[in-house]
Amino acid sequence: MRKDISVKSGVFPMPVLIIAAYDAEGKVQLMNAAWGMTSSADKLALFISEGHATTKAIRESKAFTVSIADKAHVKEADYVGIASGNSVPDKFEKSGLKAVKSQHVNAPVLEDFPICMECELEGIRTEDGYTVVGKVVNTSVDESVLTPDGKVDVEKTGAIMFDLYRHGYYEVGAKVGQAWSDGKDL
Repeated sequence: MRKDISVKSGVFPMPVLIIAAYDAEGKVQLMNAAWGMTSSADKLALFISEGHATTKAIRESKAFTVSIADKAHVKEADYVGIASGNSVPDKFEKSGLKAVKSQHVNAPVLEDFPICMECELEGIRTEDGYTVVGKVVNTSVDESVLTPDGKVDVEKTGAIMFDLYRHGYYEVGAKVGQAWSDGKDL
Protein backbone atom coordinates (compact mmCIF):
# COMPACT_ATOMS: atom_id res chain seq x y z
CA MET A 1 0.00 0.00 0.00
CA ARG A 2 1.22 3.53 -0.84
CA LYS A 3 0.74 6.71 1.18
CA ASP A 4 0.81 10.34 -0.01
CA ILE A 5 3.38 12.42 1.91
CA SER A 6 2.79 15.82 0.26
CA VAL A 7 5.09 17.36 -2.32
CA LYS A 8 8.71 16.25 -1.92
CA SER A 9 11.29 16.57 -4.66
CA GLY A 10 13.34 13.92 -2.89
CA VAL A 11 15.38 12.47 -5.71
CA PHE A 12 18.23 10.57 -4.16
CA PRO A 13 21.01 9.98 -3.67
CA MET A 14 21.80 13.69 -3.58
CA PRO A 15 25.56 14.23 -3.58
CA VAL A 16 27.09 16.42 -0.92
CA LEU A 17 29.08 18.89 -2.97
CA ILE A 18 31.49 21.41 -1.48
CA ILE A 19 31.77 24.39 -3.80
CA ALA A 20 34.71 26.78 -3.43
CA ALA A 21 35.82 29.98 -5.16
CA TYR A 22 38.05 32.96 -4.51
CA ASP A 23 36.32 36.27 -3.83
CA ALA A 24 37.58 39.65 -5.08
CA GLU A 25 40.11 39.82 -2.21
CA GLY A 26 41.45 36.31 -2.95
CA LYS A 27 39.75 34.83 0.12
CA VAL A 28 38.29 31.31 -0.04
CA GLN A 29 34.49 31.23 -0.05
CA LEU A 30 32.90 27.80 0.22
CA MET A 31 29.54 26.15 0.74
CA ASN A 32 27.78 22.80 0.91
CA ALA A 33 25.23 22.13 -1.82
CA ALA A 34 23.26 18.97 -2.48
CA TRP A 35 21.46 20.35 -5.52
CA GLY A 36 24.02 19.85 -8.26
CA MET A 37 24.59 17.43 -11.08
CA THR A 38 26.43 16.54 -14.24
CA SER A 39 24.72 18.30 -17.14
CA SER A 40 26.92 16.94 -19.96
CA ALA A 41 30.20 15.05 -20.29
CA ASP A 42 32.24 18.10 -19.26
CA LYS A 43 29.73 20.34 -17.47
CA LEU A 44 28.24 20.65 -14.00
CA ALA A 45 25.06 22.47 -13.05
CA LEU A 46 24.73 23.84 -9.52
CA PHE A 47 21.30 24.91 -8.32
CA ILE A 48 22.29 27.44 -5.67
CA SER A 49 21.00 30.75 -4.41
CA GLU A 50 22.16 34.02 -5.91
CA GLY A 51 22.70 35.49 -2.44
CA HIS A 52 25.46 33.15 -1.23
CA ALA A 53 28.93 34.63 -0.70
CA THR A 54 30.26 31.68 -2.73
CA THR A 55 27.92 32.49 -5.62
CA LYS A 56 29.16 36.08 -5.63
CA ALA A 57 32.77 34.83 -5.60
CA ILE A 58 32.04 32.56 -8.58
CA ARG A 59 30.61 35.49 -10.53
CA GLU A 60 33.68 37.61 -9.66
CA SER A 61 36.39 35.02 -10.32
CA LYS A 62 34.66 33.17 -13.20
CA ALA A 63 35.92 29.88 -11.75
CA PHE A 64 35.14 27.41 -8.96
CA THR A 65 35.80 23.90 -7.72
CA VAL A 66 33.37 21.18 -6.74
CA SER A 67 34.58 18.58 -4.26
CA ILE A 68 32.80 15.39 -3.25
CA ALA A 69 32.36 15.41 0.52
CA ASP A 70 33.36 12.31 2.46
CA LYS A 71 32.46 10.69 5.78
CA ALA A 72 35.84 11.62 7.28
CA HIS A 73 34.86 15.29 6.99
CA VAL A 74 31.10 15.21 7.58
CA LYS A 75 31.29 17.82 10.39
CA GLU A 76 33.28 20.21 8.23
CA ALA A 77 30.97 19.63 5.27
CA ASP A 78 27.90 20.29 7.39
CA TYR A 79 29.48 23.39 8.95
CA VAL A 80 30.15 25.04 5.59
CA GLY A 81 26.49 24.41 4.78
CA ILE A 82 25.04 25.94 7.94
CA ALA A 83 27.44 28.87 8.39
CA SER A 84 26.96 31.75 5.96
CA GLY A 85 29.97 33.45 4.42
CA ASN A 86 27.86 36.61 4.41
CA SER A 87 27.80 36.70 8.22
CA VAL A 88 30.83 34.59 9.23
CA PRO A 89 33.87 36.34 7.70
CA ASP A 90 36.31 33.59 8.75
CA LYS A 91 34.11 30.65 7.75
CA PHE A 92 36.87 28.90 5.77
CA GLU A 93 39.37 29.22 8.62
CA LYS A 94 36.81 28.00 11.17
CA SER A 95 36.08 24.93 9.02
CA GLY A 96 39.64 23.68 9.48
CA LEU A 97 39.78 22.64 5.82
CA LYS A 98 42.93 23.15 3.74
CA ALA A 99 43.12 24.58 0.23
CA VAL A 100 45.71 25.13 -2.49
CA LYS A 101 45.31 27.11 -5.67
CA SER A 102 44.27 25.05 -8.66
CA GLN A 103 46.85 24.76 -11.42
CA HIS A 104 44.03 24.86 -13.99
CA VAL A 105 41.53 27.53 -12.89
CA ASN A 106 41.51 30.51 -10.54
CA ALA A 107 39.89 28.61 -7.67
CA PRO A 108 40.88 26.72 -4.51
CA VAL A 109 41.26 22.94 -4.45
CA LEU A 110 40.16 21.61 -1.07
CA GLU A 111 42.80 19.05 -0.16
CA ASP A 112 40.69 17.26 2.44
CA PHE A 113 38.17 15.75 0.03
CA PRO A 114 38.99 12.81 -2.28
CA ILE A 115 37.66 14.19 -5.59
CA CYS A 116 37.75 17.75 -6.91
CA MET A 117 36.41 19.03 -10.22
CA GLU A 118 37.99 22.31 -11.34
CA CYS A 119 35.61 24.46 -13.36
CA GLU A 120 35.48 27.60 -15.45
CA LEU A 121 32.20 29.50 -15.17
CA GLU A 122 30.33 28.88 -18.39
CA GLY A 123 27.23 30.82 -17.46
CA ILE A 124 24.39 31.49 -15.10
CA ARG A 125 20.83 30.56 -16.02
CA THR A 126 17.83 32.13 -14.34
CA GLU A 127 14.91 30.72 -16.35
CA ASP A 128 13.91 28.16 -13.73
CA GLY A 129 15.74 29.15 -10.56
CA TYR A 130 19.38 30.16 -10.29
CA THR A 131 21.75 27.72 -11.98
CA VAL A 132 25.52 28.08 -12.15
CA VAL A 133 26.99 26.10 -15.05
CA GLY A 134 30.67 25.23 -15.08
CA LYS A 135 32.90 23.59 -17.65
CA VAL A 136 35.10 21.00 -15.96
CA VAL A 137 38.68 21.56 -17.13
CA ASN A 138 40.33 19.10 -14.74
CA THR A 139 39.43 16.53 -12.12
CA SER A 140 41.97 15.67 -9.45
CA VAL A 141 41.71 12.78 -7.02
CA ASP A 142 43.59 11.60 -3.98
CA GLU A 143 45.69 8.60 -5.04
CA SER A 144 44.34 6.60 -2.10
CA VAL A 145 40.96 6.22 -3.86
CA LEU A 146 42.36 4.94 -7.17
CA THR A 147 42.34 1.36 -8.39
CA PRO A 148 45.62 -0.11 -9.69
CA ASP A 149 44.54 0.80 -13.24
CA GLY A 150 43.97 4.47 -12.28
CA LYS A 151 40.17 4.55 -11.99
CA VAL A 152 38.26 6.01 -9.03
CA ASP A 153 37.07 3.32 -6.62
CA VAL A 154 33.83 4.85 -5.31
CA GLU A 155 33.83 2.53 -2.28
CA LYS A 156 37.22 3.93 -1.19
CA THR A 157 36.10 7.57 -1.37
CA GLY A 158 33.81 7.49 1.65
CA ALA A 159 31.54 9.80 -0.38
CA ILE A 160 28.41 10.93 1.41
CA MET A 161 24.93 11.75 0.20
CA PHE A 162 22.16 13.92 1.64
CA ASP A 163 18.73 12.55 2.50
CA LEU A 164 16.06 15.20 1.90
CA TYR A 165 13.43 13.15 3.74
CA ARG A 166 15.14 12.88 7.14
CA HIS A 167 17.93 15.46 6.67
CA GLY A 168 20.71 12.96 7.25
CA TYR A 169 24.04 12.21 5.63
CA TYR A 170 24.72 8.66 4.46
CA GLU A 171 27.82 7.02 3.09
CA VAL A 172 27.58 5.81 -0.50
CA GLY A 173 27.50 2.01 -0.34
CA ALA A 174 28.82 -1.06 -2.04
CA LYS A 175 28.56 -1.82 -5.75
CA VAL A 176 25.44 -3.83 -6.57
CA GLY A 177 25.67 -4.25 -10.34
CA GLN A 178 27.50 -3.46 -13.57
CA ALA A 179 26.08 -0.68 -15.76
CA TRP A 180 25.48 -1.41 -19.45
CA SER A 181 25.83 -5.09 -18.73
CA ASP A 182 23.52 -6.59 -16.09
CA GLY A 183 20.35 -5.96 -18.09
CA LYS A 184 21.58 -7.49 -21.33
CA ASP A 185 20.07 -10.90 -20.65
CA LEU A 186 16.57 -9.37 -20.51
